[in-house]
Amino acid sequence: MPIEIGEQAPDFTLYNTERKEISLKDLSSTSNVVLLFFPLAFTGTCTKELCSTRDEISEYENLNATVIAISVDSLFSLGKFRQDNELPFDLLSDFNKEVSRKYDSLYEEFPLFGLKGVTKRSAFVIDKHGIIRYAEILADATKLPDFAKIKEALESCDKS
Repeated sequence: MPIEIGEQAPDFTLYNTERKEISLKDLSSTSNVVLLFFPLAFTGTCTKELCSTRDEISEYENLNATVIAISVDSLFSLGKFRQDNELPFDLLSDFNKEVSRKYDSLYEEFPLFGLKGVTKRSAFVIDKHGIIRYAEILADATKLPDFAKIKEALESCDKS
């Protein structure tokens, strides 16, 4: 079922690279959340996306946003990816693909390599009430989310 702007974001709890449980409910109770789904760690476009987010982290913090990124990679490979790229935000492992499905962000068959069950590149802004304020699910894994629109959505979160 497609995710709609204005609806309650599906809650979830996943492990981060430090093996700590992180839940959307806990994050969104204290800040807006930028939720980024990405296909696979250590690939070119995913590295570009998350390093770009790293380089602009102060802008997200100034917009009262917590950034988290999710993929179907194991938390161990995500830990190495996070360390290698000095990412200052949590990477969460959706190894069982449950959260990616909830957010309509899962390729049953990834266009490259014949892989099954890979996360689609997607971006969501969730406000402090747990409401989805922005949703972008990309069919083409080589494209990046519209970061300007993500920031616009964050700016409008604190006005409502």
